Parts: sequence; structure tokens; C-alpha cells
Amino acid sequence: METLITLLVFGLITAVSIAWHMRGSKRKAARVCPPGSRPCAGCGAACPAGVERCQSCGIPLQIYDVVGAPVVSGENASGGGAAHAVVRTDSCVGCGACVGACPEPGAIRLEGKLAVVNKALCLGHGECVKACPVGGIFLSTGAAVQRVEVPRLGAHFETDVPGLFVVGELGGRGLIRNAVNEGRVAMEEIARRAVAGARSDRPDVYDVLIVGSGPAGLSAGLEAHRANLRYLILERGNLADSIRRYPRHKILMAEPVKIPLYGELWVSDASKETLLQVWQTIIEQTGLRVDTGQEVTEIARGPDGFLVRTPSRTCTARHVVLALGRRGTPRKLGVPGESLPHVFYDIVEMEAFRGSRVLVVGGGDSAIESAVGLAHQQGTKVYLSYRGDAFGRIKERNRQKLDALTKAGRIELMLQSQVKEIGAQSTVIGIGGGWKTLPLDYVVIRIGGEAPYDLLRRAGISIVMKELSVSGAEERAVA
Repeated sequence: METLITLLVFGLITAVSIAWHMRGSKRKAARVCPPGSRPCAGCGAACPAGVERCQSCGIPLQIYDVVGAPVVSGENASGGGAAHAVVRTDSCVGCGACVGACPEPGAIRLEGKLAVVNKALCLGHGECVKACPVGGIFLSTGAAVQRVEVPRLGAHFETDVPGLFVVGELGGRGLIRNAVNEGRVAMEEIARRAVAGARSDRPDVYDVLIVGSGPAGLSAGLEAHRANLRYLILERGNLADSIRRYPRHKILMAEPVKIPLYGELWVSDASKETLLQVWQTIIEQTGLRVDTGQEVTEIARGPDGFLVRTPSRTCTARHVVLALGRRGTPRKLGVPGESLPHVFYDIVEMEAFRGSRVLVVGGGDSAIESAVGLAHQQGTKVYLSYRGDAFGRIKERNRQKLDALTKAGRIELMLQSQVKEIGAQSTVIGIGGGWKTLPLDYVVIRIGGEAPYDLLRRAGISIVMKELSVSGAEERAVA
């Protein structure tokens, strides 16, 4: 009898092993793509050339462009060849200074809101490098024409620290529809793990904590809500801040994006205030759990997962999704009117400010680079306010560009000045012992902040440089 039982158990184990092996073989076979196709990074299904979505899982393939791009080191990592310009897509602000400086017509141009290099026409003069106000172009003898610095991520946007995910702009793309899709994909993977047993029996341990309530964080939170996970969204300011600081005038999506528990969202040439109203409506309708005023300062390993610390509390979670954005936490002036919708802490598209009156506040390289880029826009009047009597440790090339544009009357420099109050159409400046009221359309505050990559590195996440091809890296819509 014991022999029979032993044989039955052995037979059952053998059958399970064979079935698992056959299942694995089928999965591997599905990942072998016929010529002209590519595998979906999410499910491994073969996707014919030219398709925008995986026909198996329905995920837009574009969200994997950065994830699947090769990692490089150094400016010439792609090998030898003729020198040509390379655009840093994480730095370019679309000011167009490089286009005007290039002596070869068509070698560099603006497509959408980004500079794009035509390698066939670029002769490597380097004038675009000198003209770029943000240091977003360099010369290379490699094959790449675009580079971006990003966290090292896997197919589900998991970092090289298991259980830590990065989605949205921080992962290399600032597009709303990509951010929404990435947040959902990451949370679907976390939900699968929770079903498979990766949950804690302790009620005070979250299945997942989401840091940031922008498009990616909102989507991740809604998917966690739908999957009935123990979750919480931590937002450093309030919900309005995450959208009001969004550095774009208009939001444009070429196609609707599906948001969990809400349905299709299509924002066509709308203001960020319109998007804010949509965000608030979604939260009210779903009961999404968002804890505001919680700036995450540390993420560390603990006995039951990750310890996520803010100045007022410490939370424990099995997984963490970081949806912080690339710009980190900007410092504020602390003056009345700073939360008005025409106040920005960064700029993505310089040309959106064309023909406007803009005040830039700050005395570092970022403030000067913003002022210089804005001054290259046709019809834009730029003021630069700095509380010091001289600029300290700034790049020499920035100093030279600022001096030249100030002498040309394209930037009005106001040293030893301080913003006292920001109004809807004007701003009060304290200068020279008196007051000056400037009629303004926009205010750009560049006085520093905490970079999000510092938090990632402290958590053990690797930051790498990736090399993108033109066809795979560019997106023509602004969203």
C-alpha cells in the first residue's frame, strides 16, 4: 500500500513538472517573434511592425520605449563615426536657440516641443551646443541622436530594487497618457503578486504606498482601489499643487486614455486648471485615499517590506510606487499670490511663452538658463529678479549669454530685488529701497529644490543614461 501511495505521489509530481515545463515552453515560444515584429515588454506577445498597441494585452507599446532602450556610458558610447549633435531629451525645453545657431539648414529642427537632429545633415559644427541655454546638446561620434538619464527599470516599471517601482515623468517621459498607462501597468503587477500571496497578515502593513498624486500616481491609486489592495497615496503638498506646478500651459492628448474606475479621459487643448477639475472629480467619485502634506524623505528596507518616512509618520508597505515627477520639490518664495495658475516652477516648452511678459526669479544656473531660453522667443519680454548684488557660482557660458542678452535689451536684470506680492496681472517687486509694479503674464520661480534622484539613489535605485533612436523616442503631442 505504501509503495502504491509513493508511486501515486511520484506520478503526480512528475505530471505537474511536465505540465509546468510545457507551459514554460509555450511562454518561451510566444516570445519568439517572427521577422519584422517585436515582443511586447509586458506580456511577451509578438507585435507586428507598425502597431501601436499589443494585440494580446492591449498596452501601448510606446510606454516601453525608454525601458527597452540600451544603457550607455559616456558621450561616445555608441562607437566611432563622424561627430554630430546629440539632444538630451530630459533637458531640452524647445526654445529653438539651437535651430537659429546651426549653419546647416535642416540639420536640427523643432518637432513638437523638442529639438531633433538629422544626422545626415549634421556636420558637427557644435554651434548648437554653444547656443543651447540649458546644456541639453553635446557632440558625439556614436549612433545616438537622443539621450535621457533615467532609473533602471524592468518591464513592469520595477527598479533594480525588488518591490520599488517608478512610473510617469520620473521614468523618462512627461506625457500624460504614458504616465497613466505606466501607473496602471505597475499596479496590475503588484495586484498579481498580492493575489499570489505577497501580502502581509498585519493590517498596518500596506500592500502598496504610492508617492505622488499626479497622472501616474492617480492611475496607480485607482487601479489599487479597484483591485481592493491596502494602499495609500502620499502627496507632499495638496492635490492642487501637483497640477498647478505642472510646467505646461495647455494639455493636449491626441487620443483618449483609459483611467481605472473612471473610463476614458480625453483632454483636448485644455488648461491645467481643467485637468485639475477632472482630478478632483475622479477622487470625489471613487473615494480614492490620498494623504496630503506628506513629503517622503526616506525609503528603506524593513522587516515587513519598505519603511516610508515623512516628517510626521512612518509607514510600512510591501511595495512602493514612486510617481514623483522629474523636478523634485521646488522651493517657494512664501509670498501672496504664489499659488496663482500663471506661476511656474519649471518650464517644458519655451515657445509657449512667446509674445508674453515673463518674470524669472532666482540667481542660479537654472534661473539664468530659463531667462536666456525665454529671451529667444519672439516678442517675449523677460525680467530676471535676484536678491543678491551679483551672481555667484554660475557657469561661465551662462554668464556670457546673460550679459549679451542684457546688453541687447532682451533681458531686464533686476539685482538686489525681491518679489513682495504676485497678482493676477502684475507683480510687486521691492528694489532700491522702493517698490516697482511690473505688468506680467507669467512668473517663473527657479530658486532651487530637492532633486528626486537623490531620494532614489538613497533607496538603492540605479540611475543610468539611455540611448534613444529618433523613431522610438519622439512623441509629437505635448501631453
